[in-house]
Amino acid sequence: MSDIGDWFRSIPAITRYWFAATVAVPLIGKLGLISPAYFVLWPEAFLYRFQIWRPITATFFFPVGPGTGFLYLVNLYFLYQYSTRLETGAFDGRPADYLFMLLFNWICIVITGLAMDMQLLMIPLIMSVLYVWAQLNRDMIVSFWFGTRFKACYLPWVILGFNYIIGGSVINELIGNLVGHLYFFLMFRYPMDLGGRNFLSTPQFLYRWLPSRRGGVSGFGMPPASVRRAADQNGGGGRHNWGQGFRLGDQ
Repeated sequence: MSDIGDWFRSIPAITRYWFAATVAVPLIGKLGLISPAYFVLWPEAFLYRFQIWRPITATFFFPVGPGTGFLYLVNLYFLYQYSTRLETGAFDGRPADYLFMLLFNWICIVITGLAMDMQLLMIPLIMSVLYVWAQLNRDMIVSFWFGTRFKACYLPWVILGFNYIIGGSVINELIGNLVGHLYFFLMFRYPMDLGGRNFLSTPQFLYRWLPSRRGGVSGFGMPPASVRRAADQNGGGGRHNWGQGFRLGDQ
């Protein structure tokens, strides 16, 4: 038990709380301590009965059973792996920036869920984080099951197909990928590669609540191509510390 405790405490803070909630809420529903009907996102209950907790619980709940248990465990693994890699890699020392990314993605997913009557939001949020990691490490060669190898930028779409095979649906994964792309485009691609204005910035109250643990300008993985070219022309003297990527399966 001490080994499990040490492993759990070694998970970065935001990922640790997210992981714990994604284990605890389905377990509460499975044990019947609270009816799962109170966990899912029902637009009518949220909008007209003011059951305001539903967007939160729907983010952590998943109906675990004989037909869904493997899909749940696979996505729990993706949550742990790629949230940890983002939080300790591109967002290392910047918990406010990472929490802002999660909040932005979550709000977009909740709005989409209400519009499309999606009752479960766990997989879309996980996939949105995985998509951001894949784009920040897009040129890295990753390994997937059965020894297949490809660039990281294709990983979200490979997983979409994989989840379709084991789960029978792609809507959740597709919504997650699209939301992750929206965040990546507004935060990185549009202002840095296309020269547009920066529409997204972390609110100051998040910095006061979760102060950065080191100075300098935030680092966010690998920049778009034009930014890398500009940095090379300036002898590597650009403003951004873009960090490093990870290979699939590295710890």
